[in-house]
Amino acid sequence: MRPREDPAQRLLLYNLCLDPAAAGSTEFIDQEGNSAVRAWFAAPVKSLGIHSRFQVETRRANPFDFLLEGLERVPAAYPEALQPVLCAYTEGPPSGAVEEFARAAAQEAGGGTLEFLRILNRRIFDSLRYRIRDHGRPLAAGQTLQAGEGSCRDFAVLFAEACRTMRLAARFVSGYDTAAADGDRADMHAWAEVYLPGGGWRGYDPSRALAVGDSYVAVAASLTPELAAPVTGSHGGNGGSVMETAIRLTVE
Repeated sequence: MRPREDPAQRLLLYNLCLDPAAAGSTEFIDQEGNSAVRAWFAAPVKSLGIHSRFQVETRRANPFDFLLEGLERVPAAYPEALQPVLCAYTEGPPSGAVEEFARAAAQEAGGGTLEFLRILNRRIFDSLRYRIRDHGRPLAAGQTLQAGEGSCRDFAVLFAEACRTMRLAARFVSGYDTAAADGDRADMHAWAEVYLPGGGWRGYDPSRALAVGDSYVAVAASLTPELAAPVTGSHGGNGGSVMETAIRLTVE
């Protein structure tokens, strides 16, 4: 719920309110550097309202404001000192279709890293149909290729896995795209980030064919989409549960 703070964005205001109030809560940094809150309750409740309000200043007008250091070609080979830290982000489940898709992009790029990322982003955008899917986990990358369509979270998973076949460290990001501001419907958005020495984690949005700049607000990033979800938890009792969301997004 709390947008991250980094050189690309500055958090100016943040407030989180639970209704009913929790018996206790703690705010902490999770295993991947995201801000999180864990709350607990002294007695059963029939409903829970979570209200988050924030204001963010986005600061990265140019997503290419860096010099790439020593990772000019794919398949990538990170410096030895970075390999233990990034190894989890460079290894993905094997998928022949995804590897073939990635290799075609790498071949078109002539093996250049930044050109590969640009072409991969564009290939997903051009060759797959984008559709809104309100419910459900992201599809596996191979499933998205087979279906020929997907949501933003499906495209983000596909982009990240294709990067990993080229040994590039990649992760899933959830947040907001200000293209949805002031419209009838605002939703959270998903994209991917790739670790590029000299630039750090840099975002790519295959559902828009864009490198991520100051029109995006990142909230959480993780190796797996489940760990970047805005809300997780459990409930008891014999009945089911329903979750409703409403997002208002404005740009000043």
